Amino acid sequence: MLKLPPPIWTLIYLLLCAAVSWLLGWPTVPGLPLAWLGAVLVALALIPPVWAFVLFQREDTEINPTSPTNRKLVTHGPYQFTRNPMYLGLVTLSLGVAIWIGAWPMFIAPLAVFATANGIHIPFEEAKMRRQFGAAYDDYVARVRRWV
Repeated sequence: MLKLPPPIWTLIYLLLCAAVSWLLGWPTVPGLPLAWLGAVLVALALIPPVWAFVLFQREDTEINPTSPTNRKLVTHGPYQFTRNPMYLGLVTLSLGVAIWIGAWPMFIAPLAVFATANGIHIPFEEAKMRRQFGAAYDDYVARVRRWV
């Protein structure tokens, strides 16, 4: 699962949930869709990962989570609020799409994105960062939560 980047997994989950929704006739959750709320969440979801991406570029460090090493431990910018702003953005994006569409099968996508990130990608990255940055990473983990 690490070979495909997390945004690709998010797209796969959204497409699978859309296919299930279509097969079931787009069964909606009462009171949804709320296009305006979904659109707001989708827009807000872009802020943390774009901010993190720009920050990684400025700090001249790798954005690829499967890179063997990182040149720098980045702990400022969005990383002072969450250790995983890019994953938080993907979960928020998929939740926004689900709310926007309003079909209950679409709500499986944000759960799947969260489960994949939290259970596979993040533990891999945390182990790599701990090996590479040791006590500095442990201090960071003690100060900043994994999600929010």
